[in-house]
Amino acid sequence: MKQIVITFKPRQVTRAILSPLSERAQEVIKMRYGLGSEPRKMTLEAIGERYDITRERVRQIESFSLASIRKSKNFEEITPVFDELKEIMNDYGSIVHEKDFLKHVSPEPALQNHIHFLLVVGDYFERLREDEEFHHRWIVDKELGEQVHTSLRKLYKGLSPEGLVSESDIIVKFLDHLREEIKGMRDKEMAGRWLRISKTIGKNSLGEWGVASSPNVRARGIRDLAYLVLRQHGSPMHFTEVARAIEAKFGRKAHVATCHNELIKDKRFVLVGRGLYALSEWGYERGIVKDVIKTILTKEGPLKKEDVVDRVLKERHVKENTILVNLQNSKHFKRDGSGRYMPV
Repeated sequence: MKQIVITFKPRQVTRAILSPLSERAQEVIKMRYGLGSEPRKMTLEAIGERYDITRERVRQIESFSLASIRKSKNFEEITPVFDELKEIMNDYGSIVHEKDFLKHVSPEPALQNHIHFLLVVGDYFERLREDEEFHHRWIVDKELGEQVHTSLRKLYKGLSPEGLVSESDIIVKFLDHLREEIKGMRDKEMAGRWLRISKTIGKNSLGEWGVASSPNVRARGIRDLAYLVLRQHGSPMHFTEVARAIEAKFGRKAHVATCHNELIKDKRFVLVGRGLYALSEWGYERGIVKDVIKTILTKEGPLKKEDVVDRVLKERHVKENTILVNLQNSKHFKRDGSGRYMPV
């Protein structure tokens, strides 16, 4: 969505509605909401230290000032500003991620603070505080807000703990839940904005979505990054290639030896050849060639030599002779009357 153009000047508007306050009250509000020359917002404690008053006294000054602003004549005169902001918020989704919406209205952090302050004092807008499920958000339609919350909860419950889906797929899934709450809902762009409200659903560095707490989404160490690299590659990679890909895709230094050590410890990865790793979710079995043969014969029953070789080569990048040598180990395998091999 393109950056919108607002018809009012936020700084002039806030200056006008602050003007009826005392000088100290104005300064407290400016520091609290980052409305001065510095866009940094200050805590109650920091402001209290500045004026040598308690945190509670600062809070009282803030509350009294906001109430005074709402009762002032200047506040009534800027009703068109609130109407415009309400229309913008409705067009953006009626329930909006705070940071996303402020960036949508203005790319400048200082101006975003002024817009945020207008939302705080405006009668149309309700701010829902961040909790375990959702980020800070603003709403102008409570019923729609509840419908979006409900749909996001349903979407989260339907995700597998460590699964990943593309952005297009998760939006399709989300739209399915939204249609249960909002008849005729088909707006993919709007669904994408609402999706960002959730704290339980997240997107990784490669643009794939899943449970936010999953290591596949909140990738931290080399193992998590290696998983994303291999998953995107779609086929086995040598650990040196994995290390290089981590550096290229994520800008994270990955020592080759460290990468190899991390992969061999993690059950998500299977060593399928000399330095070649695959993902276990692709169906590869863990273990050495002997173990792979035993697993195959246990699952499929007795097999002829050529069939064993064929099955193992799908699991491991090894020489055919390595498989045959293992088959000749009478401690682990034997042949029946038809020349088929089976575990001992």
